Amino acid sequence: MVLFPNAKINIGLNILRKRDDGYHDIETLFYPIGMKDALEYVGNGGNEVNFAGSGLNLNIDPENNIVVKAYRLLQEVCTLPGLDIHLHKVIPYGAGLGGGSSDAAFFLRSLNDHFELNIPLGKIKSLVERLGADCSFFLENRAAYATGTGAILEMMDFSLKGRYLILIKPPFGVDTKTAYAEVVPTEYLFNFKEIIGEPISNWKGRIKNDFETTLFVKFPELAYIKGRLSDMGAVYASMSGSGSSVYGIFDKKPVFNSDDFPPGSFIWQEELS
Repeated sequence: MVLFPNAKINIGLNILRKRDDGYHDIETLFYPIGMKDALEYVGNGGNEVNFAGSGLNLNIDPENNIVVKAYRLLQEVCTLPGLDIHLHKVIPYGAGLGGGSSDAAFFLRSLNDHFELNIPLGKIKSLVERLGADCSFFLENRAAYATGTGAILEMMDFSLKGRYLILIKPPFGVDTKTAYAEVVPTEYLFNFKEIIGEPISNWKGRIKNDFETTLFVKFPELAYIKGRLSDMGAVYASMSGSGSSVYGIFDKKPVFNSDDFPPGSFIWQEELS
């Protein structure tokens, strides 16, 4: 079985308050994009999991890979066959794109369907939420207004179809835990869902990512990338999640030179659907 878990971007990210459990309440819009990993699994006739990776080097023990963790979680509620798993990693990590969360969600949903486990979607959702707050988004994988820690989802009739995305991930990542540790929650003065429904040209100054306040100071390259995308004609530019990727949305396909961005940057472009 071969799967192609895709990435997402955050459109706006308001950090509203710190919770008693140490996490933060947020509101954001998750939007799927076409950047994809490739994940393959086959039964091996035994009881063990064998994991191999290619593409981007995650440099972690296989048991710490989120895909293997997802398999172990599912083992808690049902019997699974041994599998040989291969993950070809394309989606950068430490980039605010949800690549690992997508891998885990696609994998659990596929195992449930492929082996006819008949586990209710709500149970699958509760399992993937143990791996990451944004994991459950990828179970439905369409535009969603997210609140709480990011796991409370409201599907939205929202589309950027026909517009163009340029996404730049500089040659460094941002650790989510570190990013949250440095942020100061602030009151959001607008109605987020109402503004999202307005033309993109109305978003500037009102749809924002609160992480930019601290991370642009710590990593001035991020502020530079956002400014460069705006100079190129982006109707909206923002950091995704807790970074380090920064994207611009364009009404028409932009022309640019990769030398405009920090050396070693990962550059992705697509027409959105």
